[in-house]
Amino acid sequence: MKYIIILCVIFSVTCCSAGDDKDKIQIRKAGVAGAFYPADAEELKSMVNGFLKNVKQPKIDGQIMAIIAPHAGYIYSGHVAAEAYAQIVNKDFERVIVISPSHTTGFNGVSVYQGDAYSTPLGNIEVDKEFCKQLVEKCRACKFSNEGHQANWQGRAEHALEVQLPFMQVALSQFKLVPLVMGSQDYQTCRELAYTLISLIANAKTLVVASSDLSHFHPYEEAVLKDNKVTNAIEEWDYFNLSRNLAGRTWEACGGGPIVTAMIASENMGAVETHLLKYANSGDVPAGDKSGVVGYAAFAIYKPAQTSINNQQKSFSLTKEEQAELLKIARQSVELAVNNNDRYDPGQVKSAKLEQDRGAFVTLKINGQLRGCIGYTAATQPLKLTICDAAVSAALKDPRFNPVKEEELEHLEYEISVLSPFRKVLDINQIEVGRHGLLIQNNSRSGLLLPQVPVEQGWDRAAFLAHTCLKAGLPADAWQDEDSDLFMYTAFVFGEH
Repeated sequence: MKYIIILCVIFSVTCCSAGDDKDKIQIRKAGVAGAFYPADAEELKSMVNGFLKNVKQPKIDGQIMAIIAPHAGYIYSGHVAAEAYAQIVNKDFERVIVISPSHTTGFNGVSVYQGDAYSTPLGNIEVDKEFCKQLVEKCRACKFSNEGHQANWQGRAEHALEVQLPFMQVALSQFKLVPLVMGSQDYQTCRELAYTLISLIANAKTLVVASSDLSHFHPYEEAVLKDNKVTNAIEEWDYFNLSRNLAGRTWEACGGGPIVTAMIASENMGAVETHLLKYANSGDVPAGDKSGVVGYAAFAIYKPAQTSINNQQKSFSLTKEEQAELLKIARQSVELAVNNNDRYDPGQVKSAKLEQDRGAFVTLKINGQLRGCIGYTAATQPLKLTICDAAVSAALKDPRFNPVKEEELEHLEYEISVLSPFRKVLDINQIEVGRHGLLIQNNSRSGLLLPQVPVEQGWDRAAFLAHTCLKAGLPADAWQDEDSDLFMYTAFVFGEH
C-alpha cells in the first residue's frame, strides 16, 4: 500500500507539471518521506496525532508569535517537536513562515522558494507567492532560488524545512507557506531578514517557525551541558550573545540563524517572553545511543496575556559566599600569573551560578586609583574561568598601564562586574543611568560602557548614549542610525571594599 501511495503522489505531481510552461505548476516533492517520517499518509497522520496527544504542557497564556522546533527523524525528535506544535493546534494562522538551515548545499544569503507548493504525503501546501515576491524585493539578503529546497541534491534530500510541514498540516487548517532556507546565518543576515519580515507582516495571523536541532554527536552528559548554554540564552532573550557564540562555534545549534531571526522579529512585534516546552536528545529514546547524541528543544515565543515590563532583564545576583569565591579566584589568578607566570585552575566549585557562561569585567585599583580593567562581554565560558582570564588581563595586558609588579600585589583592590544578558533597547526611556550599561553594534563596529561609567563621569542619558557611540568609533548620534542596534544590560558589581 505504501508503494501505491508514493506512486500516486509522483503521478499527480507529474500531471500538475505538464502542459504549457505558463501553466506549469512547480511543486517541491517530499524528499525524506519514508526516512525521516512515514511515507504512508494514514500512518504519518496517526504518528503526528499520537505525539500531540501525549503532550501534557498547558497552553501558553498569551499570543504565540513564533515557535522553535527540531527537525530530526520523528522517532528521535517528534515527541519534542509536538510540544511546540501543540501550542498552535486549531489556531487561526493564515500564513506560516518556516526558516530553516541548509544541510545539503552552501550558498550566501536566504533562499526563497520560487515554486507554487511544498508536498508531503498529507497533501500540497500552497506557497504564499505574493509575500515571497515582496520579501525578495525588499530584503537585500533574500533571493529566489531552489538552493536548500531541492528534494534531491547529489543523492541527499534537504530535510530541515520539510519535516516541520506534516505537524503544521495536522495542527492547523488552511494556511499558506513561506519557505525560507538560510545559507548565511550571521547576525547581519538575521537582522536584515527579521526587519523585512516585520515590515511585511500585517496582522497577528502569521506564525514564524524556526527549525533547529542543537549540539551534534557529543557524549550524553557533555551534550546536555552544551545545550543548556543555548537554551539558557533563549530563555534569557539574549539573542545577541547567542548569535556571537554560534558564529564563533562556542555553542552549537544548526538552525541558530533561524532562531535569532525569529527572536528579533517577534521582539519587534511585541513578544517579550520565551518558554522552554521540552528539552531532550537522541539518547533519551528507547535504545538510544548515548555515546554521540543530537540535542532537541521546543520553545514558544509569545506576547503574554498579562502586560509585563517590556525588555527588562531578569535579576541576577550572587550570595556573599559566591562573591567571596570569585574574588578569591581573581586574586589567586593574578598572584600566580605575576609570581610564577602560571595559570590558576579554580577546579570544581559548589555554586552552579559560577559554572554558567557569563560575561564579566575585573577592575583593579590601588588607593582608589585605577590600575587596570579588562573584561569579556560575550558569555563564552563559565563565570569562574571568565574571572580568571579577566583578572590576569587587567593586571598584565591593559594597554593603559604597565604590567602589575610583584611588590604591588598586596596593595591591589579587586572589583568584579558580572554582566546580565543583553536586551535590545526599544525605547531610550528604558535606559536608567547608574543601572544599565550599553552596547552598540553597527555592522562590524561595536562599543560597550559599564553601568558605573556614566555615574563616575557625571553623564546624563544623552551623554551616555553619545559616549557609547564614540567608544565604538562611531558618530555621537549613531545610536539613531537604522543600521545600529543598541543593547542594554545590568551588572552585578561587588568588590573587596
